[in-house]
Amino acid sequence: MKRNPLLPIFLIVVVDILGLTIMLPLLPFYAEHFGASAFTVGLLVSSYAACSLIAGPLLGRISDGVGRKPVLLVSQAGTFVGFLILAFANTLWVVFLARIIDGLTAGNLSLAQAYIADVTEPKDRAKSFAVIGIAFGIGFLFGPALSGYLAHYSLHYPIFVAAGLSLTSIVCTATLLPSTPPRPAAAIAPATVAPAAPAIGSVAEQVPEPVPEPAGRRLRLLDWGTYFQYFRRPVLSGLLWEFFCFCLAFSTFTSGFALFAERRFTWHGLPFGPKQVGYVFAYSGLLGIILQGGLIGRLVKRFGEVKLITAGFVAAVIGYTFLGFSTTLAILLIGATFASFSNGVLRPALTSLITQNVSRGEQGVVLGLTQSLLSVAQIIAPTIAGILIDRGYLTAWALWAAVISVVALVLNRKARAARMLKHGLAPQPATAG
Repeated sequence: MKRNPLLPIFLIVVVDILGLTIMLPLLPFYAEHFGASAFTVGLLVSSYAACSLIAGPLLGRISDGVGRKPVLLVSQAGTFVGFLILAFANTLWVVFLARIIDGLTAGNLSLAQAYIADVTEPKDRAKSFAVIGIAFGIGFLFGPALSGYLAHYSLHYPIFVAAGLSLTSIVCTATLLPSTPPRPAAAIAPATVAPAAPAIGSVAEQVPEPVPEPAGRRLRLLDWGTYFQYFRRPVLSGLLWEFFCFCLAFSTFTSGFALFAERRFTWHGLPFGPKQVGYVFAYSGLLGIILQGGLIGRLVKRFGEVKLITAGFVAAVIGYTFLGFSTTLAILLIGATFASFSNGVLRPALTSLITQNVSRGEQGVVLGLTQSLLSVAQIIAPTIAGILIDRGYLTAWALWAAVISVVALVLNRKARAARMLKHGLAPQPATAG
């Protein structure tokens, strides 16, 4: 029986994300333990993203030459070392050093995305990219809950567990991941076979092309001209901006929620701490598993990626608005429910459409570009979140994420019109979804 090529990457990503999500409810409180303000916590989160923005494209290009596996091992080793330094930190600057080391070797997610693109056909890509979504769901379910539970005894315990998980991920990569990813059938078909029809808005050439290196080449950080050419393509440009808005809103939520909850909510007369914050993240993770554990594939078949993206941004606006005005746990969980649906739908649907709108040889470029957009969002969002929360603008913090999602809805409407015009279809009146 042939083994599913996505199984090893799924196991690896689950373990990686478990380690990362353990830090979500913990890091803000850990930094505050060393005297950090909300603004400083935002800078701490941003420093990791800034380093990954520098290193990510370089790691991607190296992986195109030497293969995914060795570069993924280097990336995971950097995460392991970063966690160890963080666990033994005794001053705030060492906490920053640990996150910088982790950021400079960060590339796990983009390399996993590239591997998925290597082994799947376009028609299966939304469902395949949901593998990462499921891994995020599992990570958000167990990682924050475990972190919150262990932090009750010591803030250091969750970090040691994260380091152990990172080491486990290194072992899994070394033993389970094939050095040469299996190609999908479409990629190795004879050139005489007619190519499949493109997705709506596809810019790929409709002629047989030589099979490039897996997922195509990557860009250097300063290849601005090449980056900008993708933003000049009418349909692809809209999708990239929508992806950036999604990342910006979601990063605002994940980077600021612990500090927001600490200042807004109490439990048994005490401010929310890592335990309570961790359990809210765990609830979001449970919803993500339910949504992406097979449901996303059926939703795509029934409604298509375009309508799901619209619904996802509508849910984001509702969720972040509820969050901003929440004063009770019930309202908080309603907001978290909508936000979780949004994240579970938008990540795989947007990534799928973006890769379908370029040729196979360009997939590595656009995946690297989306990872760079994610890093830029993770630089901007925590800093803004830190400034707003530091000044006590708690509701404004959540509404900022809602406004970003409204902008994405406007972009989504324009992108849908552009797709219909490109294919000679008359635009229809706007409807919800």
